[in-house]
This record gives sequence, structure tokens and C-alpha cells, in this order.
Amino acid sequence: MNTFNRSITLKHLLIEGQKAVGLKSNQDKVVVALIETLPNIKHSAEFGMPYLMNNTPNISLIFKTFKGVAWVNGNSFYPRRVLNQNNEDINVEWFRKRKVSETYKTCPEEFLLKLEIKRYSNNTVRTYIQHFEKFINAHNETDLMRIDENDIRLYLQGLVQKGRSNSYLNQTINSIKFYYEVVKEMPNRFYSVERPRREEKLPVVLSKQEVRDIIDATPNIKHKCILSVLYSGGLRISELLNLKLRDIDSKRMIITVNQGKGNRDRLTLLSEKVLIELRQYFIKEKPQEYLFESPDGGKYSNTSVQRILKKAAATAGVHKHVHPHMLRHSFATHLLEAGTDLRYIQSLLGHKSTKTTEIYTHVATNTFTAIKNPLD
Repeated sequence: MNTFNRSITLKHLLIEGQKAVGLKSNQDKVVVALIETLPNIKHSAEFGMPYLMNNTPNISLIFKTFKGVAWVNGNSFYPRRVLNQNNEDINVEWFRKRKVSETYKTCPEEFLLKLEIKRYSNNTVRTYIQHFEKFINAHNETDLMRIDENDIRLYLQGLVQKGRSNSYLNQTINSIKFYYEVVKEMPNRFYSVERPRREEKLPVVLSKQEVRDIIDATPNIKHKCILSVLYSGGLRISELLNLKLRDIDSKRMIITVNQGKGNRDRLTLLSEKVLIELRQYFIKEKPQEYLFESPDGGKYSNTSVQRILKKAAATAGVHKHVHPHMLRHSFATHLLEAGTDLRYIQSLLGHKSTKTTEIYTHVATNTFTAIKNPLD
């Protein structure tokens, strides 16, 4: 038989509290026979596969034994050591300075350190810590290394019964897997834990008139510029807050978004009307480094932007549940309705795949106006 038709897959197992290497094969006779020759090989009825203890000599022996005989698949065994190159300043002081009760179980320090080293965004840091702490406090009397798939499934079942969304469940799973697979370096530790089906929700958008009314309802020039740049550039709120003065190019009429989602740089549009307002704002406020700075210096806060938008929407009489990302959705939809090619919109939004951008075709009204209603 050809070597490539024989394979063995390494799995990360935890057996009696000890790290082990599971050997999952396609039951080829040659492969099975070679597995049995490995010293100290044991069989796990729980995982349905033979295993060796996880140590460097054993791993080296596995590769040596099957070299030229079978393909050893270690893709799910070895961690992807790719660091996030996002330049956002990570702030975890809120975590360390919190006051919690003596019975409350906090995230292990190694969990926090790994988040810092990988430079996850502040939003991700908060989400992972909050979800993981809820999980470990639900298992307060259990050693974390002895938690198994069934414990996780029961916990997720409890969340479902409380009416938590699929997104909430996935965030919980991500935080748990981060601890075991990234912090403890046990990739695919809980590979059999099922995820909920992904919800396919259409983005909620504002009309052009609603966007204009919201911006016009903002008398403060700084606040007006914040909302205008957010909408006219199709920016995520984190991208807006990270903008620096040098990112505004008035000669080329573009905004440079550095290290957006997925650590991708991109260019987006700079409105001529917004540029005029930005110049007025600059003369009045005189920001030093970031385009929008807090009164004490440094970046403007996420909550402040949300507060500005919510107040402006209420003043303008817009009764939708407006949030900053809705302006980004509206930007993309309005461009599509104006006939802009989907590939250009994809580039402006910084989407990796056109499939992500295609969702706006379902809410753009120009796709419906060409259709004759049967009642008419």
C-alpha cells in the first residue's frame, strides 16, 4: 500500500489528570501492528484509541516509527504559534484592581498573561475573562484539569435553558478552549464539544435621511465629526478610536486604517464635507496624537461614542436601537444601493471574503425596486 494511504493522527488527551498522546489510525494492519510495538502503549476505552504519555521522547519515537510507512498528522496536536500583531494597547488593570469576594474564583494569572502576550483586543480580553470566570465559578470545587467534555456540555445546556443566544454560547466555548488549548497548550483538547448552529441574521441599517438627521442633531463639533467619520468611512468603533492625525490624508482624500480586524491595513473614503468639519474641530480642540482624544488625553472611549450616538438618535427622533456598528452597516448598504461594485465595498470594509460583504445584498433596497410586486 502507498505510504500516503496509511495515516495516523495525533490527539491531545487528558487521562487521569496526565497529558497523553492519542494515536488515531485508519485501522490499516501495518499501522496497527507498529502501534503495538511502541513501548508502554496503552488503550483508552473512553477515547477509543491507544495512547502514550505526552513527553518529548515518546513524540519523537512516534515520528521515527512511522517514517516512510505512514503519514503522521499532527495538525490538531501542535498549537499555531501566531501572535496577534494588533498595536492596540491592552489594558488589564481593571482585572487586577477589581474587588471580589473571597469565594469568587478569578481567572488564573497564566490566562491573563497569554491574552496579553497574544495582544488580543480589549473587547476580546473582557469577553474571555467574563465568560471563563462564570464557567470556573460554576465548577468552583473542581480541579480545572479534571473537567471533561460532559462537564462542559452540562454547563452549555444550562445556558441554553436560561435562553442565552448562540453567540453567547460560542463566546463561552471560545473562552474555555482558549484556556485548555492555548494557555495549557493542549490543542483540540475538547474537539468533540459541539457548537450551536450559526445564526444568520440580517444587518439592521438606517436610511440616508436617518443618518443625516442623527449627525445634524449633534451640535458639538467633536461629536459631529466622530459620527460622521464613523459612517462615511465605514469604520468599526475600535478602528475609529485608534485613528491618529497622520491617518487623515486630505490630499488623496483617504483615511488609513492601520491594523484593523484580522491585523489588516486598508484605505477607506474621506468625505469632503467631513474634511471641512474635521478642520473646524482641529482648530477648536487641537488633538495631539489621536484624531479623537479624551479630555485627559489619550484615546476616546468606546462608551462615550455609544453615548453620543444614542443621545443624537433620540434627539433626531430615530427610534431604532442604534449602535455604532449600525453606521458601518448603513455605509455599506448605501454604497451598494448607489451602484458601487461589491468588490470595492469589500475593500473599503476590510472584509477578507466577498461572502461577508454579500450579506448587504439582502438589505439593499435597489434589489427590490426592480421587482414588480404581484399585487401591483
